[in-house]
Amino acid sequence: MSSSKKKTILQRISTILKFVVTFSGLAYLFNKIPISNVLENWQKETCPWMAFILLLTIILMAIQANRWRGLLLNDGKKIKFRTFYSYIALGYFFNNLLPSGFGGDAVKTIAFGKRFGNTANSVAAIIISRVMGLLAMFLSFFIAIPFVISKYNIPLPYTITVSIVTLLAILIIFAGLFSDKIKIPYKLSQKIPFLLKLQQAFAIYRKHPKAFWKSGIDSIILQVVTIIIHYAYFKAVGINIDLATITVFTTIMVTFTMLPISINGIGIRENIQVSLYSGLLGIEADIVLASTLLGYIPLLFQASQGAIVFLALKNNKKSET
Repeated sequence: MSSSKKKTILQRISTILKFVVTFSGLAYLFNKIPISNVLENWQKETCPWMAFILLLTIILMAIQANRWRGLLLNDGKKIKFRTFYSYIALGYFFNNLLPSGFGGDAVKTIAFGKRFGNTANSVAAIIISRVMGLLAMFLSFFIAIPFVISKYNIPLPYTITVSIVTLLAILIIFAGLFSDKIKIPYKLSQKIPFLLKLQQAFAIYRKHPKAFWKSGIDSIILQVVTIIIHYAYFKAVGINIDLATITVFTTIMVTFTMLPISINGIGIRENIQVSLYSGLLGIEADIVLASTLLGYIPLLFQASQGAIVFLALKNNKKSET
């Protein structure tokens, strides 16, 4: 059996296992919590909060677009802001189609690079954006955790996992910034010349610290907006939770949903949310699940914007040919 066939088989097995974990997680949860109980928590008071959340979702996507544009330095200034916003939306569209939360990043980066001819810089900018976003999230976690552990007994494995992923994120940032110091074997560089371009694209931020740190500021603002959105999910079902607790619990949830063991974290997200908010705070499980499921509405909102962009790009290609 050829190596390509083995790889294909392993990928299919991995995808099947992800589906199993996802549906098992959802089946376990809905077996414990009847869906009718969950739906009862969505009242007319939920609608204004959802409108607020969708507005914040647009702001969140705009910040992501601005961060990406800034990391492309002078090349970014030549391209309209709305173009970056469009490709951010395109990424969300494919994130909801592909069995990985990172698939959309690859699609939007490659599509953007092909159109504007700076794929290596675009890839580097997206990776740095992602990691800086994680570092902003982890920073908020470690700021908030002292206020939370004084009230609730956070399981130690959660904090340890977040700490390990934080160290990995820091290592990735430093490895990227100093990647040009690593010598790529000649045969590999000849086989994949893009690696050399990617090294140069990462290393360029050592000469542009302002753009690099500005992406960090954008990431912090992005994290603040994210926390407010999660706060609004609970307000939408009539529950008031302090921002420090939401910050810590959201970080734990996001960290575990990044693990490549389910379809975009579905099934894992819901179980962890119920475990934290119901198990530690004593909130009824159906209310927690009702607030969690509201999170799929802005995801659909983002994906629908991406679908429009996808169709527009497809029509442009047809008209060009």
